[in-house]
Amino acid sequence: MQDHPSDREASYTLFDTPIGVCGLAWNERGIAGFQLPEEEASGMRSRLAKRFPGIRETPPPPDIRAVIDDVAALLGGEARDLSAVPLDMDGVPEFDRRVYEIARSIPPGRVLTYGEIASRLRIDNARAIGQALGRNPFAVIVPCHRVVAAGGKLGGFSANGGATTKRRLLAIEGARRDESPTLFDLIS
Repeated sequence: MQDHPSDREASYTLFDTPIGVCGLAWNERGIAGFQLPEEEASGMRSRLAKRFPGIRETPPPPDIRAVIDDVAALLGGEARDLSAVPLDMDGVPEFDRRVYEIARSIPPGRVLTYGEIASRLRIDNARAIGQALGRNPFAVIVPCHRVVAAGGKLGGFSANGGATTKRRLLAIEGARRDESPTLFDLIS
């Protein structure tokens, strides 16, 4: 993200989730960044400080607390819709924003391929989709883990833990490729 004046007014908090301690940064425009777990909380604090000069650790206000609760529930396997969470997209390239909008429309438990997103954007460059998702500062809130490669392959993931983390997030959500009901959906 590019540096802008409100970065000095950004706040962050670290919070527990079923997959470990995550970090969330915000400012008056919305969520400015999300950090998946790392080995040490100090590493997470350093990464957030580098991304947002002047950021300070503070208790979250009620609206941010609600986002944290939803993220923690999602990471615990509950279906939560994070598509309405306000994001600070200042400094995010227009192409990336368009990719993130489509990724945010993928419900928990479902996936799209890089190629399907490219097709929706009317481009013939699935690699560009992967690159945009690799720059995603809002992991989980912009669910880049729900975008996979063609042929059932997982594809890349730039967060700590790489493809293993992506696989784990998809497993938590019980992700599957199609909308057809399973045997368990038919028994109700």
